[in-house]
Amino acid sequence: METSTVVVSVFLFSIIALVFMPIMTWVERKQSALMQDRIGANRAEIFGIRAIGLIHPVTDAIKMFTKEDVIPTGANRFLHAICPFIAVVPAIVSFAVIPYGGSYTAWGSSWSLVVADLDYGVLYIFAIGSIAAYGSILAGWAGNNNWGMLGSIRVAAQMLSYEVSMGISVVGLFMIYGTLRLTDIGVAQQETFRLLGFVEHFGWATAGTAWVDFIKIPLWGAILQPLPMFIFLAAILAENKRPPFDTPEGESEIVAGYFIEYSGMKFGLFTAGELVEVVVISALMAALFLGGWSIPYLPETAIIGGLSELFGPNLANVLAMIIAVHVFFAKVLALIFFQMLIRWSLPRFRYDQVMNLGWKILLPLSIANIVVTGFVILLVAEITG
Repeated sequence: METSTVVVSVFLFSIIALVFMPIMTWVERKQSALMQDRIGANRAEIFGIRAIGLIHPVTDAIKMFTKEDVIPTGANRFLHAICPFIAVVPAIVSFAVIPYGGSYTAWGSSWSLVVADLDYGVLYIFAIGSIAAYGSILAGWAGNNNWGMLGSIRVAAQMLSYEVSMGISVVGLFMIYGTLRLTDIGVAQQETFRLLGFVEHFGWATAGTAWVDFIKIPLWGAILQPLPMFIFLAAILAENKRPPFDTPEGESEIVAGYFIEYSGMKFGLFTAGELVEVVVISALMAALFLGGWSIPYLPETAIIGGLSELFGPNLANVLAMIIAVHVFFAKVLALIFFQMLIRWSLPRFRYDQVMNLGWKILLPLSIANIVVTGFVILLVAEITG
């Protein structure tokens, strides 16, 4: 393995394991407090230092590690033990194909800010995400509890219902960008397109169309495919069982759902997996729909070219790399905030409403989007060709 790949892998794992995973519980608590006009978690302290509640993730971890691990009578001990890991590991592994920057060359070394730049990157994430659902499905069965079994059934039904819409909703992006590789999609979104460029191809507009070049829009997925973006977000939230799609955990109906018989760190792993998935969703949405690491109207080649005049090509690439990482994670943080906004704004859907939304609304809309996108692509090719 190349040194750059090792460094990128260590950096990414450190960000996930040491920053996002522990701090997400604090984010969820503090944002709910902000929206409900409360202070939020702020009681835990170390030598009188509370750090606006940031000590709480540490105390939560200590509490989880020191709690007794209870395995109910009649449970499948092996599955009961490994299900939490099946639920959390795929969430972490999914980051391997998500690029948080482009490719850079400095002092003879090449750096690509993605662990594994796969041709089928998006499909890899979908496949790995599906494996995580098996951890939740098996957990309810392994615990030998009827409420847990009902939660598992709901997880399975929800996964089947929304995975189809989730996959079909991004087909339009693949048709436009012509690739499944997330790095190529990120590079393509650095470009702009002329919103009224088709005017030049009409016979009556052969002159006086220079103004068309000034009306340009970034080639972001959110602009080219706005409806699929929201379909994808709704579907992937349902896949992650986040409110308002948390029927598998419905406390008022099935007590705690699929992890009802879990305690200690095993219970903590289920929570950690769900919260890491929030970060994965945000990173994937940023890569597919929000330009990845790009800044609107400012392609990375222009950034490196401008910095090269001041600092030379080597340092310019390093600075461009730093800028790309900050831009990407700023988008990720904004999307995490938006997901938490949804989480604390909408009540839990009824089970029948969840099914109806997936099969009767999102799926037909995602299929219709493929037809419309294909028609528009053919129309543009006819006009410009």
